[in-house]
Amino acid sequence: MDPSQVKIPPMKDLTVDNITENVIRINSLCEDERMKYVLERLVSHLHDFARETRLSSQEWMTGLMFLTEVGKICSDVRQEFILLSDILGLSILVDSIDHPKPPGSTEGTVLGPFHTHEAEVMPHGDSMSHDPKGEPLLVVCTLKDTNGNPISDVKIDIWETDSTGHYDVQYADRNGPDGRCIMRSDDSGVFWFKAITPVPYPIPHDGPVGKLLKKLHRHPFRPSHMHFMFEKEGYDHLITIKII
Repeated sequence: MDPSQVKIPPMKDLTVDNITENVIRINSLCEDERMKYVLERLVSHLHDFARETRLSSQEWMTGLMFLTEVGKICSDVRQEFILLSDILGLSILVDSIDHPKPPGSTEGTVLGPFHTHEAEVMPHGDSMSHDPKGEPLLVVCTLKDTNGNPISDVKIDIWETDSTGHYDVQYADRNGPDGRCIMRSDDSGVFWFKAITPVPYPIPHDGPVGKLLKKLHRHPFRPSHMHFMFEKEGYDHLITIKII
C-alpha cells in the first residue's frame, strides 16, 4: 500500500484517556463496515479491560506468551485455540447468539476440536466403530420439528471416541476415519446405527490450556457423550451432543 494514497484522520496527542479514541480513528478507514464495527468494539472492550484491572506490563506479557504457546501447539488435527475458547465459555456463547433456538427445540453446542470431513457415508444399521474393546451400542433416533412432524432427508454427521476416550485423529498411525459416519434420515425421520457406548474422557491437557485448567483447579474431563450435527436446506444448522 502506498502511504501517500492513505488519508489518515487527524490524531490527538496520545494520553491514557484518548488512546482508545485514536486507535478507533486510525482503524476507521476500513471499507468493510462490519469488520470496522467489530474491531472498534474489540478495541474499546480490550482497553476498558486493561483500565479496569489496572493491567501491568508483566501481566500483559504473561498473557501474550500464553497465547504464543497456544498457537505453537496448534496443528491440522489439534486446535488449542478452540479448547481455549471452549473453557472460557466463548464458543457456546457465540453459538447461542448466532443460532438462537425457539422454545421446545434442541439446544445447540460447540463443534469441538475433533470433527473432521473424512467421515464415510453409511446406510442405516451399519457400525461406525471398529473398536473391539468397546461395549456395543445400538442407536435409534427420530428427527422431528417443534410441532412433532418427522423431518426426512437430513444429513447427519456423527462422531465419538473409542473405548479409551480418544478420537481417531488423535492417533498418528491411523489408517482412516473410525468412530464417525454420515447418514440421512428416512421418510419417517428415523436413522439408526451401531456404535460403542461412549466413555468419559479428558480434553487434551498436556498443553497451555491444560496448564491453565490446573492453575484454576478445574478438571479436564467431559462426560461420556456422542456428537451429532444436522443439516438440511431451510433449517438452521444444529450441532448437539447426547450424554449417555
